[in-house]
Amino acid sequence: MRRTGGWVVAVIFLVFGMVAIPADPPRKRERPVYEAKANHDPDGIGKFYMGREIAMVMGYGAAGWLERPERVKEEEPTKLVEALAVKPGMVVADVGAGSGYHDFLLSPLVGEKGKVIASDIQPEMLDLIRQKAKRLKVTNIETVKGTDDDPKLPVSGVDLIILVDVYHEFAKPFEMTEKMVDALKPGGRLVFVEFKLEDEKVPIKLVHKMSERQVIKEMEPFPELEHTKTVNTLAWQHVIIFTKKGVK
Repeated sequence: MRRTGGWVVAVIFLVFGMVAIPADPPRKRERPVYEAKANHDPDGIGKFYMGREIAMVMGYGAAGWLERPERVKEEEPTKLVEALAVKPGMVVADVGAGSGYHDFLLSPLVGEKGKVIASDIQPEMLDLIRQKAKRLKVTNIETVKGTDDDPKLPVSGVDLIILVDVYHEFAKPFEMTEKMVDALKPGGRLVFVEFKLEDEKVPIKLVHKMSERQVIKEMEPFPELEHTKTVNTLAWQHVIIFTKKGVK
């Protein structure tokens, strides 16, 4: 009887002990404050986020610069695509797609069962992408017109989001990141490709460059994200990779 009673007490202790331990509540996203300053870089908009001035958006009139032949040597897109580890069937979103330079590199990698979503706030840029897709008979690139606070991506519908030389221009980086995190599937990746602020030899205007430390700092309000890797094989740019927590 004593042995049976002991087992009963042990089972009751274990069951109620497990029930009594409360789970840690999920950490909420804390919205940083934007600041406006009269004295600022002439290439910036005078609006600051977490100590960084937001750069002016490059207009569609400069689309030719995005397609310049020198970009192959300067930005090494082949190395970038290798670092992204894109697989057939993936849904990849290029936010701030511009002329779609990278979309046509990613299109054959995701294949017929995959999709590339080209999101941009400038309809003229999206027109360029659609025209090129029609000319090349590419059918797996979808264009989406976003806004300055929402890239208009499907919730929990994207495996990989890339931001190539564009995040530093977002007028509302917190709101944009919030929407992008929501769009990622569990285990999905958010990838920042930014010109290296740490390297003064990179010939890009100051407000159009970002340090790795600053990018990581600006992702801290999002507890769902984990900085998993930074690839530094590109001469001019960081490839800073975050993964949405959860099982893919």
